[in-house]
Amino acid sequence: MSSINAEQKNKSRRKFLMVIAVFALPIILAKLALEQGWLDYGVTNQGTLIENELTLNQLGLNASALDQQWLLLYPLPSDCQSHCEQALEKIHNTYVALGKEMPRVTPVALTQKALSAVQQKRISESQWHVLPSTGLTNNLLSPAQVFIVDPLGNIILSHSIPSDDKNLPEFGKAILADMKKLLKYSKVG
Repeated sequence: MSSINAEQKNKSRRKFLMVIAVFALPIILAKLALEQGWLDYGVTNQGTLIENELTLNQLGLNASALDQQWLLLYPLPSDCQSHCEQALEKIHNTYVALGKEMPRVTPVALTQKALSAVQQKRISESQWHVLPSTGLTNNLLSPAQVFIVDPLGNIILSHSIPSDDKNLPEFGKAILADMKKLLKYSKVG
């Protein structure tokens, strides 16, 4: 009789330990996953979030002239050659890919010097809003980046323009993904 009681106790213990393991194992795995960095922390933006507050007014740009819209802000390099023109085209294609959301967004090019006649014609056909750079924009913004500006004039995201022309399609897709997400959840602009 004692062997039957001992056997039942062992079965009861095993069942009890299995029940504890079923509840404890997921908690232990979750803790390990967080501590070891096995998971992303929910970052869904493709660009880099601007952590320090930066506004159009701080750059010396008049935000009210831009109709309180979302902006794709591209500070052009002082000499806009082939790569710069391809980046302009890719940003314009991204803008067009917004579809029905296009009226809520304005692409803005900040120029450091006058553009050539060919470049001006191409930009005017592409619906770019061209503004002259200020000294502050040259100091605070990198020409190798595109910035996303909210309708209140806050610069919130930046996307680095790849130096290789082959990576420009991914660059455009990243901007498009961020813009679609921002426009979907935004109640302004």
